[in-house]
Amino acid sequence: MAINTANIAANIQKGAFKPHLYLTNMCLAYFQQAAGFVAKKVFPILPVPTSSAHYYEFDKGDLARDNMARKPEFGHVAPGIYGKSDKTYHCEVDQVITGIDQISTLDFQRTNAPAVIDPRRSKVRWVAEQMNIHLDRIWANKYFNSESWGNVLTGKNAAPSENEFWQFDNENCDPVSLMSQLRLKMLLMGLRKPNKAVLGANAYAALTLNPSILERIKYQGSEANPANVTANVLAQLFGLDEIVVAEAVYNAAPYGAKDDLKFICNPNDVLLVYTTSSPSIEEPSAGYTFTWDMLGNGQYTAVQQFLGAPATHTEFVEGLLCTDPEITAPDLGIYLKDAVSEGFTI
Repeated sequence: MAINTANIAANIQKGAFKPHLYLTNMCLAYFQQAAGFVAKKVFPILPVPTSSAHYYEFDKGDLARDNMARKPEFGHVAPGIYGKSDKTYHCEVDQVITGIDQISTLDFQRTNAPAVIDPRRSKVRWVAEQMNIHLDRIWANKYFNSESWGNVLTGKNAAPSENEFWQFDNENCDPVSLMSQLRLKMLLMGLRKPNKAVLGANAYAALTLNPSILERIKYQGSEANPANVTANVLAQLFGLDEIVVAEAVYNAAPYGAKDDLKFICNPNDVLLVYTTSSPSIEEPSAGYTFTWDMLGNGQYTAVQQFLGAPATHTEFVEGLLCTDPEITAPDLGIYLKDAVSEGFTI
């Protein structure tokens, strides 16, 4: 029997049809908010024409040296010299694939199921989410750990010594003073002051409750609009252009096991960097994300669909990602390890 309005109405009258109705304006889909992902926000995305190549780095010490001297009579000073070196990048392709069964999809098409459960639509969204999670995990493995940077400070709950600082949730901690010291430290190391910070989720939460921070803003609010510590407020207090809070989550458990949800970036740590807003030939940047358009379409991420083998009645959705995140100027990064105490909770 054909599925149409008249037949459905007749079956309902006979009591032979029991509809399975779904809401068209709501479903539960745990796709993450884009604001929590950090990989595309911190370091410039640098499209490259080939999957691997070289690039130049001019010697920092030579550029900062004073080569001017008094001109001798009837002569000239020795020519100044500055050196350069070669560095390399290498982009590799990562892939994710999921399937769509064309036969089971017919039920959704013939019953006008809500678009939110359309297998094609939802699986394309799932592939895009997978690429965001994977890109953030690559980013975190490269940048957001103490092994990647030469300038590392460790938070302590006791009086700090060299290369240590009071943890943010300790009442003795003055984060504004700490950031001022670190700004000058980076200026001496890399000839730039930091302009961005990436805060782990716990580090950010601790800063919003820090007594020194709250004391500085307590007169900036009103009864209608009370003063709140936000990422923008912290950026202004720290003299930064932007603060990014790393809140993206991934499931560390294999398929079929109990969920093991974790923050992609260590929630207790902080990364302070100087970076350009776009690729530059006259500015340094702590890092770059080299990207290669592996399909020749100008995109380093690609989502496409293709048919499965004959008689399988299957379609596949594929996601491709080709990047190489590199630390290009390690002296323009300072990593704060254990910025909050172990077991910190709000």
